Amino acid sequence: MKIEQLYTSCLAQGAYYIESNGEVAIIDPLRETQQYIDKAKANNAKIKYILETHFHADFVSGHVDLAKKTGASIVFGPGATTAYNIHSAKDDEELKLGRLTLKVLHTPGHTLESVTYLLKDENGKDYAIFSGDTLFLGDVGRPDLAIKSDVTKEDLAGMLYDSLRNKIMPLSDDIIVYPAHGAGSACGKNLSKETIGLLGEQKKTNYALRADMTKAEFIKEVLRGIAPPPQYFAKNALMNKTGYDTFDSILKTGNNPLSPEEFEALANHESALVLDVRSQSDFVKGHIPNSIFIGLNGGFAPWVGALITDIKQPILLVVPKGKSAEAVTRLSRVGYDNTLGFLKGGLEAWQASGKAIDTLSSISAETFAQKAKTSDINILDVRKDGEYQSMHLENAQHLSLEFINKKMHEIDKSKTYYIHCAGGYRSVIAASILKARGFAYLVDIAGGFGAIKKTDLPTTDFVCPSSL
Repeated sequence: MKIEQLYTSCLAQGAYYIESNGEVAIIDPLRETQQYIDKAKANNAKIKYILETHFHADFVSGHVDLAKKTGASIVFGPGATTAYNIHSAKDDEELKLGRLTLKVLHTPGHTLESVTYLLKDENGKDYAIFSGDTLFLGDVGRPDLAIKSDVTKEDLAGMLYDSLRNKIMPLSDDIIVYPAHGAGSACGKNLSKETIGLLGEQKKTNYALRADMTKAEFIKEVLRGIAPPPQYFAKNALMNKTGYDTFDSILKTGNNPLSPEEFEALANHESALVLDVRSQSDFVKGHIPNSIFIGLNGGFAPWVGALITDIKQPILLVVPKGKSAEAVTRLSRVGYDNTLGFLKGGLEAWQASGKAIDTLSSISAETFAQKAKTSDINILDVRKDGEYQSMHLENAQHLSLEFINKKMHEIDKSKTYYIHCAGGYRSVIAASILKARGFAYLVDIAGGFGAIKKTDLPTTDFVCPSSL
């Protein structure tokens, strides 16, 4: 028996490779599927099953491509309907994989078709669960992503309570838990940094598995503090149901080097978005006018999904040398398949061709602190709600980056804003978006709140009301 977790940090997502006696199952594969084919080939094994725990919303799965390339069966849980051929498994159905058995446990709650796969070893002993978004380490899946409008989040939360208590909690404490996500995923609110654990540990420490919790208490607790889902979630879920263009064709089209003249012509003719994925320091020093920054070295794909509202938006890339294929790949993971190419030679080639560049004003935290002490300035904090509530600068205006497209009207184009996040990545994203929308007076604070806290500027701590 061979089990391997293939974890992708940018998406905080775990896919799984399971092998026994020459047969392989892949659980929740990423969009780029060649890695699974190569791994099976190296082990002289054949991919038999592609097991999906549910219709993912936070990324586009590679199940359709992988099935076409290998002939493996795509398996979903009860009630799943798709535009392509699948095996819709029944509750408690057993799938044979070499000397192993995978039992399908229908565990609705995160979504209606959600399943947990219970792996039994060669002796028939329960060994592990692949719990998808039903059970995480430290949390459970959010129950507000139902595609059907007649099912409420309260309905799904109630289903999740029953699934956990009837299907998961009766299992042995020594069973290994392999979840679909870890910390950083928007599919839950309290996920652990650990990505593999024991069910017994979760029974003791996971708030959602508390033995004396009533269903009403569970519903209230699991729904408390859930932020609205990113706008791309529903679009990715639909792609996972209906299918998509092959990843190979997307990579071929997107990984296309363009001269500055070709790049500019495409930008104008196709109304393409110029997406700069270099480091924030490089973007600050110089960039193509009206381009948007979302760097590869941060939470790239989720931020693309949250901020670029049209999933079919034509995109042109400005990339670090040798990173074009990576950028196209990571865009496709969240369904942004309309990349037209990248700027050959980068910004240096753009400048050498005589084309204009722009810069972003940026100052150190120390310089900012001096200005804040001596002048009446406008401070814009673009961190998440919880970060701002925990501690923020006095008189800072809060505009969370994830909602910047909807709440841009809350700031004044005629004013100068000093923008910060926690460390400097998100503030440059925010500044680039605002600048492209006509906000001309923006100053980034390098190092963000982490650097600002080292100065003596006054901050305000969040005080929990006594009623809570």
